[in-house]
Amino acid sequence: MADTKQVDEGTDPKQLARGERRATRLARQISAFSTAHGGAEGQVAYIGERGARIVLVGADGGWGDLVAPSRAIAEQAVEKAGITVHEAFDGEFAAKVRTGPYEWTRMAGIQVGGPSNG
Repeated sequence: MADTKQVDEGTDPKQLARGERRATRLARQISAFSTAHGGAEGQVAYIGERGARIVLVGADGGWGDLVAPSRAIAEQAVEKAGITVHEAFDGEFAAKVRTGPYEWTRMAGIQVGGPSNG
């Protein structure tokens, strides 16, 4: 079974400061994405020892993701960025994602022997 241990930023002042800097840096990236895509919404998902994934969906349907070293830092980052955060990546939120030809041919190439992109 996979280890589901979260990274503990602890109470050490240096670790807390490092976590704050990481959250601030992620918040700037989230804000830049939001500005470039006419607004953004997100979802934070735990991805194991690597931390947490912040999935972003722009108002224009563009999407991307960032990885934070812990769920706490990811949640701090989205709060600082001021975006709407969803509990799950489903329903109306997932329907906002727009994919282009690259994604479709890439998915087909992986799934059913479709054309390769490289």
